[in-house]
Amino acid sequence: NMENIKLLNFIDLELEEKEMILKWRNHPEIRKWMYNQDEIKLEEHLRFIDSLKSRKDKLYFLVKKEDEFIGVIDFTQLVEKKSVHMGIYSNPNLKGNGKILLNKIIDYSFNDLKVKKIFSEVFAENDKAHNLYKKFNFKDITEKIVNNKKVICMKLENENR
Repeated sequence: NMENIKLLNFIDLELEEKEMILKWRNHPEIRKWMYNQDEIKLEEHLRFIDSLKSRKDKLYFLVKKEDEFIGVIDFTQLVEKKSVHMGIYSNPNLKGNGKILLNKIIDYSFNDLKVKKIFSEVFAENDKAHNLYKKFNFKDITEKIVNNKKVICMKLENENR
């Protein structure tokens, strides 16, 4: 039920919530699928969130389902009415929220940002994510190498969802 899902903009969060997100982001199970695999320091994290206040091309949300924080979704490289790049990670202490998060990304991209296409990138070894995106009709478009690993670039067009 999508009505119970709330998107909380990073720039509006309490310090405690920002710290919780950093814990998730630095969790080994999450970090290993990121392009930046360093442990991020709190000061750096807070600076990054602060920088979002003046950005028109990036949006980051903490996702809340009823009274549980289930993950983070982000929208970057936002080109008005054209396309956006998505990012996603789940609360590492909970299972099975990937579908809800991806649903929210698709809904927000097409209904709120009103873009025509969503791009996503996934490490080829990250089968779970790759298969999830395919279920939602994302198509593989190209491949590249990041951190010496193969990355699959994917795309979902509004008319194909």
